This record gives sequence, structure tokens and C-alpha cells, in this order.
Amino acid sequence: MHKVKNICCIGAGYVGGPTMAVIAAKNPDIQVKVVDINPERIAAWNSSDLSLLPIYEPGLAQLIEQTRGVNLFFDTDVDQAISKADMIFISVNTPTKTYGKGKGMAADLKYIELCARQIARVATTDKIVVEKSTLPVRTAQAIKDILDQTGNGVNFEILSNPEFLAEGTAISDLLKPDRVLIGKANGPCSELAVKALVDIYSSWVEPHKILTTNLWSSELSKLTANAFLAQRVSSINAISELCEASGADVSEVAKAIGMDSRIGDKFLKASVGFGGSCFQKDILNLVYIAQSYGLNQVADYWQQVIIMNDYQKSRFANIIIKTLFNTVNSKKISFLGWAFKKDTNDTRESAAIYVANELMEEKAVIHVYDPKVDKKQIYKDIDDLSTRHTQENQELLKVHQCPYQALEGAHGIAVLTEWDQFREYDWQRVYNNMLKPAFVFDGRGVLDKQALEKIGFKVFSIGSGNN
Repeated sequence: MHKVKNICCIGAGYVGGPTMAVIAAKNPDIQVKVVDINPERIAAWNSSDLSLLPIYEPGLAQLIEQTRGVNLFFDTDVDQAISKADMIFISVNTPTKTYGKGKGMAADLKYIELCARQIARVATTDKIVVEKSTLPVRTAQAIKDILDQTGNGVNFEILSNPEFLAEGTAISDLLKPDRVLIGKANGPCSELAVKALVDIYSSWVEPHKILTTNLWSSELSKLTANAFLAQRVSSINAISELCEASGADVSEVAKAIGMDSRIGDKFLKASVGFGGSCFQKDILNLVYIAQSYGLNQVADYWQQVIIMNDYQKSRFANIIIKTLFNTVNSKKISFLGWAFKKDTNDTRESAAIYVANELMEEKAVIHVYDPKVDKKQIYKDIDDLSTRHTQENQELLKVHQCPYQALEGAHGIAVLTEWDQFREYDWQRVYNNMLKPAFVFDGRGVLDKQALEKIGFKVFSIGSGNN
């Protein structure tokens, strides 16, 4: 198989855009085209104003400025990009099914199948097709079955190359990965396809960090990695409630166990819960796969990670209600943060949405400030989750561009995203303009509790027995 000269990536989302920007930057001799059927998204990627890129990631705008129009292009002409490409990355969304068998758990592979059928219809030359989306184990076989039915003599080699990116650090994760995983089938053509993909990554990744496995191991590894990380979050959050009841401090417990080399200190920070596009979706998918094989005890084990995460969000909302004298009706509660984590504008499965919804069910008036999430997205998030009419949501949810306006006159403040800037606010000013007693509910461990209490705030920190 000849050296790859043209790459097509189908899907211009959180994975496709940043990944292709890095590949283009590190492989200037390869033409990289990212295609998507959403013209508004492509227009945003092509905007001369880099602040309008559809995705916010530190370092991404600089990469786009360096490569766009040189060897990185964004387009809506999917057929042309497929036809010209030697290698095609499939990086489309695989949401949880909302209908039929597996509803609420299984991955919806509709877009994956549509991609495979479009590739089969358009391709007239041999292609390497790379799974970049997070997929259930053995999806590669379904893609191969569709592609092999073209009857036009084209040879397709399927590789699995799951992403291991954390939003907010995606560019650094891509530039300095822990590992690059490539899954392959057996056979000489597959070996050549693997070599072609290895050559692309080798332009900046050390050889010992590029791992090859069989297709099924690669597909399952992504789900398993996210499940293990989410499990750690739910585990420390379970301990956080025990700390509150017993007088222990979860941050001290986490530090003590994190120093054990067998455990390590990552993903041991108690919080209001995990969010994002991957953890919940991937665990639910893993549960469904286990159930489909009749492994009910395995399924129940991983389901508990989701149950604990949902409970932590609900528990945080209930703590706010209880602290505010068991009623939040018509009370102003200010949210600092709406994105599911700092350094991203992604709100998918954000804890803020669920906590806001529970408080709005109690007729609280939520005032939100987030430095990167726009008003339109915030209202869409709450409309998608709630059963209330849009008009009621707009009456109960207010979005601000200035944090001090969001905080002024509040009965309580809830920190839902760990943006660094929240530490730098003039908290004396905030205190002076709040109703007293002035409550702060730090759901992310961002703020200095002792410093706030010296000002006069009453501070709740998750997992602190001294609340």
C-alpha cells in the first residue's frame, strides 16, 4: 500500500477537528480534509475570526491558523473528499439510543452505518477506513460487511484507532499522548494499512507509545478506559458523603490513598459528579454489551457507577435546598459555570444542567455565568432536559455575560465548573452585594474555603466533615 497523501475525516466535531489539525501540523506533506454535512459548523471552522471556531480548546486556534488553507481544509462536499482520500477517518457522533431495543443504553450506530454506505457508494479506489468514533466491540465487522458489498473491486482495510482525549487538554493530549492504539484484522493487507497509519503518527509520537492489537481489543479498550476513570470519580464521591457524616475530610483521604503507587492520585477529587460526552454514554454502552452477552452481574457492577453519579448531582441540589431553609421558591441562586469542565465550551451531560433542573422544579431562579458557553446553548440544554415549557424555563433561568451581575443579590452561589478565574474574583465585593447569610456551595473544590469564611460566607464543600 502506497504512502498516504490524502486524508478525509468525516465529522468535524470535538474529535475530528482537533485530531486532524494536529495530524496536518505534523504531516505537512499530507492533505487533510475534514468534512461534515452541517454547513454552519463548517462555516465556523472556516471563519477568519478564530474566536468563532465551533470548539474551544487551549492551543487549537493557533493550530488552525497554522494549517488551515495550507494542508488542512474544511468542506461540506463529503463525496469528493471520500473519492480523493487514501485514508478515511470516521469521526461521527455515536449517541445513546433514544428508541427501540437498547433505548437509553446502547450506542446508536445510525451515523456510522450511513458513513460506511456513503464510502461504499463513492469509492472507486482502495481505501483504509479508520474508526475514530467510540464504538461497541465488533462494530468493525459491520462496517467491513457493508463495504465489501460494493461489488466494484475496491479493497477496504478497517482499522480501529480510538481517541483518548480529555476535553480542555485535547491538544496537549494529542501532541503528547500516553499511547496511540491501533486495532487491526489479520492478513498482509491489514499489516500494510497499519504501517500507513503508524507512519503518520510516527512523525511526532515515540514508537514505543504506538500499540497494535486486534480490532476487538482496540474497540473495547476505549469503553473500558472511560469506565475505569468514571468508576474512580464515583468511588471518591461515594466516600465524600461518608466523610461529611463522619467528620473526615475527603481531600485528606484522597491525598492519603493517592500517594499509594498502586492507586495514584488522578481522578480522586470529589465533586458534584462527572459529565461530558463520553463517560456516561460509554458506561451505558458497556452495560448494554455485557447484558447482550448475558453477563448480568458485570452489567450491574458498571451500572452502579452511573447510579452513584446521578445520586451525587441530586444530593448536591438537595443540600442547596436544605441549607436555604428548605425552600428555594423565588430565590436567586447563582451558578458559576455551565460547561462540564474548565477549558471547554462543551456542556454535554454537565452536572450544572441537572442541578439547575432540580432547583427549577422547586421554582428557584437560576442566574448563570460561564466564560465560554453561550446563552443559546444554556437554554437549549435546559429545554432538552426539562418537561417545562420554554417560556417557564426562560423565566426561571437567566444568563449573564458579567459574573458580578450574576452574583449580585443572590441567596446562594453554586460553583459547577472549575474555571480558574473564579478564584480571582473580588469575593469581598460579592459578599457585600449578597443577601445574608451568604451561602457558597463549592461543587468543584475551586475556592479557598477558609478565606471565604473569614469574609463571612457560609461555605459547603463536598466531602468536608466540617460543613
